[in-house]
Amino acid sequence: MSSLTMSGGIERTSAVIIGTGLSGLAVASELQRRGVDSIMVDGLDLLGASHRASASSLQRCDDADAACRQERNEILRHLRNYATSHKLDIRSGLQALQVDHLDAAISGSGTQGWAIRTPGGVLLADHLVLTRCAQSQLRRMLSELGIIAGQNLMASMHALGMYLVGVGKLITPTPKEVLRQAKVVGQAISAKVYPDGLPALRPGGFALA
Repeated sequence: MSSLTMSGGIERTSAVIIGTGLSGLAVASELQRRGVDSIMVDGLDLLGASHRASASSLQRCDDADAACRQERNEILRHLRNYATSHKLDIRSGLQALQVDHLDAAISGSGTQGWAIRTPGGVLLADHLVLTRCAQSQLRRMLSELGIIAGQNLMASMHALGMYLVGVGKLITPTPKEVLRQAKVVGQAISAKVYPDGLPALRPGGFALA
């Protein structure tokens, strides 16, 4: 998978995925199968290091549930093999320091988009997928974007090109639920990237009912 490299430490891609764990790998694999470029970064560090534990905890199954751990580890093994064999663009250890929403006039692509600032430069994308984000971070981001949590929250986010995968409210989503969410988000993004018709799916990934 490749992205268009621009001058001045700026890269452009179709989607930036924040989080390189199970949820990030699941949605990146789904996007790759659908012919959509993406770049994964390791995490979102808007509120400082003290909040990383709460953000990363959203990725873990209950330690007391051995079956959940086994299922998660098997899915992770499959996704990591897929990521390696298909050369997914994973920037492990690279934190997102700032996330800005861009309107169509300044995004450079003719549509609204996102600028994700990292220590290595700026990533420009039409779509942003959050997989490691504490609820306090999410509420802050949405408030700054003028989105009020309510009945149409997800629709409002999707209209801006923002998606959630594996970010639970009260409980951590199961591995199968994460895969389901990744499939739904992959379909939604690919439909926007290819409005005139989707390309044939590439092999790989998990078949979900």
